Amino acid sequence: MSNVATIATIASYAGKPVTLKGWLYNKRGSGKIQFLQIRDGSGFIQAVMGRSDVSEEEFEAAQGLSQESSLQITGIVKQDDRAPFCGYELQVTGFEVVSKSAEYPISKKEHGDAFLMDHRHLWLRSRRQHAILRIRATIIKAVRDYLDSNDYLLVDSPIFTPNACEGTSTLFETQWFDERKAFLSQSGQLYQEAAAMAFNKTYCFGPTFRAEKSKTRRHLNEFWMVEPEAAFMDLDGDIDLAEDFLCFVVERVLNTHEKELSEVLERDLTILKNTRKPFPRLHYLDACKKIQELGLEIEIGGDFGSPHETALTKQYDKPLVVTHFPAAIKAFYMKKDPEQPEYARCMDILAPEGYGEIIGGGQREDNLELLLAEIKRHGLNQSDFEWFLDLRRYGSVPHAGFGMGIERCVAWICGLHHVRETIPFARTLDRLSP
Repeated sequence: MSNVATIATIASYAGKPVTLKGWLYNKRGSGKIQFLQIRDGSGFIQAVMGRSDVSEEEFEAAQGLSQESSLQITGIVKQDDRAPFCGYELQVTGFEVVSKSAEYPISKKEHGDAFLMDHRHLWLRSRRQHAILRIRATIIKAVRDYLDSNDYLLVDSPIFTPNACEGTSTLFETQWFDERKAFLSQSGQLYQEAAAMAFNKTYCFGPTFRAEKSKTRRHLNEFWMVEPEAAFMDLDGDIDLAEDFLCFVVERVLNTHEKELSEVLERDLTILKNTRKPFPRLHYLDACKKIQELGLEIEIGGDFGSPHETALTKQYDKPLVVTHFPAAIKAFYMKKDPEQPEYARCMDILAPEGYGEIIGGGQREDNLELLLAEIKRHGLNQSDFEWFLDLRRYGSVPHAGFGMGIERCVAWICGLHHVRETIPFARTLDRLSP
């Protein structure tokens, strides 16, 4: 009798018979021996089938097997450092075809991005996508583990909202039941402010939506974001939290997936291993000066574009914190610096190697009168925010938080060119399926 095993746990079965259930990833061979590359969802392994080790019917079935056929295979686990994938291989003693695959559309040849995205439901089976999405899952678990272990309570923010979080028009609109308009959430942050006033330290984690008509490699119209918020926290505390949080996430991924990063994704790990506190910090004005010194034009008072972030971050071997952006370009709830009221107490953490902003946040305006003035200046309807203003009427305290987009974090850690590979099924300006 053999044990039903997974490839992920194959090392514990060295020298023993096991049964694997999976799919044929690739194969090669001759008239006497077949090398079958098998995947089972937990990993990849090579199975070696000799003609004399199985029945003639089994060997012929293996010879005629098409890529992605499902199968059940039995054999002895052998340790071999030369074996591809995991340092173990399976010496086959039994073989059964569960379902023979039709001709698989994704072959070894090069395919264009559009073709691969059209076949995303199948592309997920590749070794590269397998590595990326497992790293994504590890990042998400690290995010939750860090916040949970630091006493941040998960409080879910709603996805349907009655108004924009940041006062912009880049919203997906839908009709509510009583003819009111509802919008898909851009951020759960406003609701986390209410939660923080109740529980002190909270976070939400879920999908967010932006109706920006952007086709850049950094943008998705649906993405996942984690947003911690803490009462009695200022900008410095917020930066300290974000640094510690990001270092924890990167360290967890390196400890869990260094082999996939280096061997499958061919990621240079130097900068990831150098992601240690403290990060360099620049005031917005100093960052603008450095951008100009690098030969790029930038309007003082305006936001950074991708070229500015790329040029700036390439000067550092770890993430960079830029603080005090102009208040005029920030959301209405961002607190102004009392010593420099034209600048907000905010921060962006820019990933190195040109990956740009992965964390954005700052201190919130806790003064009722100042917040009312900002709502008016932004042309917002005060009645839409009465519940939000109540947070300043009843026990207001300094508070701060940030948001991190999971997909941009995955793109940076994995060294990916485009965020579309960081999420199972990307939603972009020109893609709503599969």
